[in-house]
Amino acid sequence: MAKVRMTQIRSTIDRPENQKRTVRALGFTKLNQTIEVEATPQIQGMINKVSHLLKVENI
Repeated sequence: MAKVRMTQIRSTIDRPENQKRTVRALGFTKLNQTIEVEATPQIQGMINKVSHLLKVENI
């Protein structure tokens, strides 16, 4: 399965609670942190929900 590399580029301060929880569920704990995950449909949906806070690259 394909992998996706994500970097959190914007803060979750002053964001709705559901966006904060989605970013945390993706595995982010700090700003500018980079994570690689499998590109499952569930992960893609989460990425779409908070895409304005992330930089996403396909690997």
